[in-house]
Amino acid sequence: MLIGSLSGISYLDFIAHLGPVAIAGLFVNWAVLHWVYLPGSVDRVPVAQVLSAPEFQHERVRKKPVVVLVIVLAGFLVGVPPALMAAIGAALLLITRTVDPRTVYDEVDWGLLVFFVGLFIIVGGAERARLTGTLLEPIARWNLHRIPVFVAATAVLSNIVSNVPAVMLLRTLVPAFPDPHSGWLALAMSSTLAGNLTITGSVANIIVVERALAEGVHVGFREYFRVGLPVTLATLVVGSMWLQIVK
Repeated sequence: MLIGSLSGISYLDFIAHLGPVAIAGLFVNWAVLHWVYLPGSVDRVPVAQVLSAPEFQHERVRKKPVVVLVIVLAGFLVGVPPALMAAIGAALLLITRTVDPRTVYDEVDWGLLVFFVGLFIIVGGAERARLTGTLLEPIARWNLHRIPVFVAATAVLSNIVSNVPAVMLLRTLVPAFPDPHSGWLALAMSSTLAGNLTITGSVANIIVVERALAEGVHVGFREYFRVGLPVTLATLVVGSMWLQIVK
């Protein structure tokens, strides 16, 4: 979302270039997880058991989110600003609510939101103090306009400071590339996929690990890395090759 707002790349353009990478990445992710944890078995998720919960028995609860989702996606596709369209979708869900808003707010992890806000404050402070240029100077001389080099640098930085701050730092370099469009796409692809490498590579990972811990499931750094390493390497290679072809 940050890159979409900073670059001006449309929703359809983004899907056309990076949608195939996302689909390939899902298959790679499934294959690695199946190979590591489920050799010789069949994946099964007890969906019916979840859907039998009382809160899902109301007809509107099952249909309304789907209708709102279709409206929001249609807005994205016709060119409505994503932030505005997302806000409209959220407003529709709240106005026509079938679930008490307090129940929804109870599910929000406020600690992680504060953590997320803190990341932006730190990056913004670094920019105001003119530390960003100093931090990026060592890698700014590495011919970063070349996709493989830029992807590798983004992947490393994303796992040092997390992928959102990495994007906030590297965004200052992309406009100077010979082909900024490819640079923005490479930054979006590599920062997102690099977030799979370690737990701290992405805020989304931290959310999942904390939710798992609340359910009594501990996911350690080493266990996560066991899957994250092959998934990240494979998807970054596929994504880099694809962008080299379609840029």
